[in-house]
Amino acid sequence: MRGEWTAIVLVGAVLATGCVSNKKYQDALAEADNVKMELEKTRQQKSAMEQQVRTLKELNVKFGDEAQAARDELQRIEHGRDAERGAIEGRTKELEDKVKALSAQNKNVRQEYQDVKRHNDTLKSLVARYQKELKDRSNAGASNQTATLTPSQAPSGTAAAPPAATSAAMNINKVSASDMILFLGLKQDEADRIVSNRPYRVKGELVAKNVVPKETFDLIKDRISVSP
Repeated sequence: MRGEWTAIVLVGAVLATGCVSNKKYQDALAEADNVKMELEKTRQQKSAMEQQVRTLKELNVKFGDEAQAARDELQRIEHGRDAERGAIEGRTKELEDKVKALSAQNKNVRQEYQDVKRHNDTLKSLVARYQKELKDRSNAGASNQTATLTPSQAPSGTAAAPPAATSAAMNINKVSASDMILFLGLKQDEADRIVSNRPYRVKGELVAKNVVPKETFDLIKDRISVSP
C-alpha cells in the first residue's frame, strides 16, 4: 500500500510540474505495476492463510470429536469390564454354593448308604433266623403228625381227632408286613391292608373284607393262620 501511494504521489508530482520525461513516466508505471503485483500477492497469501486457519479449525473439531469418541469407547470398555467382572464373581459364588450343596448331598447319600447297608444286613440276619425257625417248625410238625392217633386207636363212640395244624403257618394277626412280603410273597400294599384290618377271626375274612383278591388268598391260605 505504501509503494502504491508513493507511485501515485510521484505521478501527481510529475503532472504538477508538467515537465516529465518519458523515461520517468515509464518508471512510475512500472513501479505502480510492481505495487499492484505485490498487493495481489499479499491478498493471495492472506487468502491462503485464511484457508489454512479454516483447515486447522476443522482438524481441531475433528480431533476433538475423535478424542470424545475415544473417551466414550474407553468408558464403555471399562463399564463392560466391570459388568463382566461382576458376572464372573456371581458365577463363581454360584459354583461355590453348588459345590457346598453337592458335598452336603454326597455326605447324606453316604449316610443313607450306610443305613441301607445296615438294614440289609439286619434283613439278611432276620431271613436266616426265620428260615431256621421255619425249618425247625416243619420238623416239629412232621413229628406231631406221626404221633397223631389213628382212627382205630380212638376211643369208641368218638370221632377221630383231626390232624394238628402245622406250626409253620404264619399268624397274620401278629406278624409284620415285611415278614408277609418276605415269606408269603405279598405286595407292599396287600401286606399293609392285612395289617390295617386286623384282627381276623377266620382266614376267609381276607376275602370277605376285600383285603386281598381271591386269587392271592388261594395262594397263601395254607400258609397262614389267625390263631390268637
